[in-house]
Amino acid sequence: MKYVIVIPDGCADEPVESLGNRTPLQAAHLPNMDRVARMGVVGLSNNVPPTLTPASDVATLSLCGYDPLQVYTGRAPLETAAMGIPLGPHDWAVRCNLVYTPDGHMRDFTAGHISSEDGRELILTLQEQLGGREYDGGTIAFYPGVQYRNILVWRGHSDASPLAGMKTQPPHDIPDKPIADFLPSPEGPGRKMLLELMEASKPILANHPTNQRRIAQGQKPASQVWLWGQGKAPSATPFLETYGKRGAIISAVDLVRGVGVLVGWQRIDVPGATGYLDTDYAAKGRHAIAALKDFDLVCVHVEAPDEASHEGRADEKVKSLERIDEHIVGPLLAELPKYGDYRILIEPDHRTTIRTRAHAYGAVAFAAAGTGITPTGQQQYDEPTATTGPAFDPGWTLMRWFLG
Repeated sequence: MKYVIVIPDGCADEPVESLGNRTPLQAAHLPNMDRVARMGVVGLSNNVPPTLTPASDVATLSLCGYDPLQVYTGRAPLETAAMGIPLGPHDWAVRCNLVYTPDGHMRDFTAGHISSEDGRELILTLQEQLGGREYDGGTIAFYPGVQYRNILVWRGHSDASPLAGMKTQPPHDIPDKPIADFLPSPEGPGRKMLLELMEASKPILANHPTNQRRIAQGQKPASQVWLWGQGKAPSATPFLETYGKRGAIISAVDLVRGVGVLVGWQRIDVPGATGYLDTDYAAKGRHAIAALKDFDLVCVHVEAPDEASHEGRADEKVKSLERIDEHIVGPLLAELPKYGDYRILIEPDHRTTIRTRAHAYGAVAFAAAGTGITPTGQQQYDEPTATTGPAFDPGWTLMRWFLG
C-alpha cells in the first residue's frame, strides 16, 4: 500500500467577501481535489489543542499522527532538527525572524521576503558582534536559515534556564500591530535577555551594507530580529516504529522539515521550492512521484496558501490552491494506481484567515480516498461539505484511521 499526504498550509478559512462570500476552497477550481472527495470521504480534523497556540508546529505534529500535548516543546527546536543544529540537554532554541518594524509596528514579519542570501549576511554579522555572549548561565549563537526564518541557540551550562516559562508572540500573528504590546513575558531574566538582543540588533542591521543596498533598490530592510518560539529538544517515537511505514517529507520550510526529521522521515529537498507563492509546484509533484518508488508514505507540504493569507491576498490564495491541485494532486492521482493499493489524504494543518491575516483555532477540512475507503457521496472538497462528514478530535487520531 502506498500513502500520500498533501498539506496546503493554512488553506482552511472562512467566507471571504471578495470571493463572493465563499471560502478559498469553495472559490478555487479544484477538479482533482474534488475527485478525491467524490472517491472517498470529506470530514473535519481539529489539529490544535485549545491549550496550545494555533500554528504549524503544533498542527503539523497532529497531522503527522503525534499528540502535541505529549511531544511539543516549542517551534524553534523543530527547525533546528531540520537545519542539523545539535541541541544538548541544557540548550534552548529560539526562532529568530528578520522583520520590518519602521514605526514600532509589525509592518512585515518577512522583511520584504528577504532572500536567504541577504538574510544569511545579516545573521552572520549578528553572530560576529553578538554571538558568544554570556546570558544567565549560557552562551548565545545565531544560525542563518531560509529567508527571514533563522535560529538563536542559548547553550546552557545547567538545567536552569531563563527561557523556561517564557511566553513569546509569533510575529506573523500581529500584522501592523504595535510590537510594544506583544513583547516577551513575564518579567525576569529571560525577558531581559530577549529584549536586549532584539534592541542590540537594530543598530547593527541599520548600518549593514546589505540593508543599505536593499533600501537603495527599493526593498524593505530588516530593521531588527524578533525572538519567539523557544523550546528544548523534543523527542518522539519514530513513525516506522509507531505506524509501521517508511515516510518522506517534501517541504521548503524548515519547521515542517523538522517535524519530518523528528519522526524519522527522509527529508527530500526540491530545487525551486521557496516556501512562498513563487514555489515550483510542478517540481514538488515530480519529486513526490519519484519518492513513491522508495517510501511507503510521501508527504508534500506547500506553504503558499498560508503566505497568501498572511498578506491578506484572497486571489493569490485561490491561485495557490489551483496550482497545488493541478501540479501536485493531479499527477499523484494519475501515478498512485500504478502501485495497486493506495490512499491519499489532503489536509491543511490549521486555519489562516484572510480577514485577520493570522492563524486561528478550529477544525480544518480533509479529503481522503483510496483502497478500503467507502465513498460517502460527497461531491467537493470544502469546509461546508466537511461538516457533513466524520470528525476527528483530537486531530492526531486521524493518522491511524488513514493508514487503515
